[in-house]
Amino acid sequence: MDPEEEAVRTIANLMAVSVRTAPKGKGIDTIETKVLYGPELAELSREMEAVGSRIGFQFFMRDAKNIAAASACVLIGCHGDQHVGLNCGGCGFNTCKEMAEAFSNRNESTLFKGPVCAIRMADLGIAIGSAVKTAQIHNADNRVFFSAGVAALSLGHLPGCTTAYAIPLSVTGKNIFFDR
Repeated sequence: MDPEEEAVRTIANLMAVSVRTAPKGKGIDTIETKVLYGPELAELSREMEAVGSRIGFQFFMRDAKNIAAASACVLIGCHGDQHVGLNCGGCGFNTCKEMAEAFSNRNESTLFKGPVCAIRMADLGIAIGSAVKTAQIHNADNRVFFSAGVAALSLGHLPGCTTAYAIPLSVTGKNIFFDR
């Protein structure tokens, strides 16, 4: 393994640490992380193309090329159905109990599973921000992908997660995620 590929693996692992240590609502961790390399990236790329074709979102195909060209991909998901119990109404329901009941009656055909706790989604956003900060500090090109998160859930990479995003990593002379 060349030094750059070894560094990408280290950065991906450090990103997972950033996710784990990011603050969480009421101190309860509902975030899951997984890192993909090599053949798993190819599998994720193919699933992105399949999902994009099925739902008619062309950007899934564009993003799939980036995943295939990446050196690693950090998946971050959340168990958004695990509410905090604050009855804040951020999810659109008056109580956490109402949200949980609606979740159990949800439509299986959606890309993400909902409704979800607004506090848990904030936790997910903070965790993603912590991860990309770590990648940036270590000069790894990265971008947050909704499309790859959807495909990761479709493949069962983050069991029990309702929502997920993916952060592919690349160390090249040109940022492949923005100059596409």
